[in-house]
Parts: sequence; C-alpha cells; structure tokens
Amino acid sequence: MTKTILIAGATGKTGRILTQNLLDQGHNVTALVRDGSDTSVLPEATTLRNGDLTDLQPGVCDGADVVVFAAGSGGSTGPEMTEKVDREGAMRLVDLAKDAGAERFVMLSSIGADQSDPSGDLAHYLKAKHDADEHLKASGLTYAILRPVALTDDGQSADVVLGDDVDKTAKASRADVADVLGKAATTGRFDGMALNMQSA
Repeated sequence: MTKTILIAGATGKTGRILTQNLLDQGHNVTALVRDGSDTSVLPEATTLRNGDLTDLQPGVCDGADVVVFAAGSGGSTGPEMTEKVDREGAMRLVDLAKDAGAERFVMLSSIGADQSDPSGDLAHYLKAKHDADEHLKASGLTYAILRPVALTDDGQSADVVLGDDVDKTAKASRADVADVLGKAATTGRFDGMALNMQSA
C-alpha cells in the first residue's frame, strides 16, 4: 500500500538513502527542508516542503501517513543547536504529526539514548535524544525508535542485529540504518519498539 511519508533530515547522508529507497518502493516522499538546504542531493521525485526544525509551523505534517525524524544538529554544533534540533525540534515534530493524524512516527535516535542521565562527551546529545524518545513514547502515536551504534558510509550488509544483542562498540552502515527505517515506516514490523541496531 502506497504511503505518503514526510522525512525531516532527508538531505542528510542517511536521509538521502532512505528517500531513494522509499521512492523505489513506490511511496510518496516529502522532504522537510529549511531555506538554504541543498535539495540537489534529493531524487527528482521528492516533494519539497519548507520547514525549519528550530521553528516548526503548524501544518508541516499535514497529509503525511508516516513522519520520520532522521535529522540531527551535527557533531560540529554546540549544545544550543542540539537542544533546538534534537530535543525541541523532534518533540515539536511529534506533536505536529499527532495533530495531523499521522498513523506512525519513526525516530532515528542513538545508542545510549535509553539512559535518562547519560555521562561522557556525548551526554548533552544523548539526553536530548532521550527526552525526544520519551516524548514520542508518551504521545499516543504509533511509533518505532531506532538506536544505531556509530555510523559508517559502508554499503548495505547481509544482515543487521537489533535489540539487546547489539555490541555497543560495533558499527552500523547508513545504508542498513536507512533500510530498517524504511521497514519501520512502511510495514509496522517495529511498532511500539525502541531498538538498538548494528550491522552484522
């Protein structure tokens, strides 16, 4: 069944692969892009919708069957942008998806985001992801949360490991992450789950 899928973060490395995969499967993909985004990296069949995760306006999720948050503030930004995008932006997108009547929300999170009080260099980022994940769980939306380990640009592997058996020091290729996100968005296979993930 063809779905209309809104992706925040479609121009990112993982988002581009996800967008292409979903289009190849015959779905309608809308990319949420802010002014100045390089939309030339997106397939021609992608529909564009203007929206900035730091200032989302009502209605950005209208018409979407599924909303995917695959965005990130990036490793080079400070705590303020992490807060605005990864925490507040993600939570606002959840609320707007619910307002729009979306049937499912898929969150690209991170290994370690299950901790309510993380420590270490990534503590602020992981806390933001944790808060966004918890907000999604409490929203009443049908959800799937994917928490991959460190990402690589390798191609798709033969298999992935999901859940409690994931080695937190392992790697996950963006191609594998995009594949699992696509399945989460379109099949319902991972509804109600928050899963760690690695490439096998």
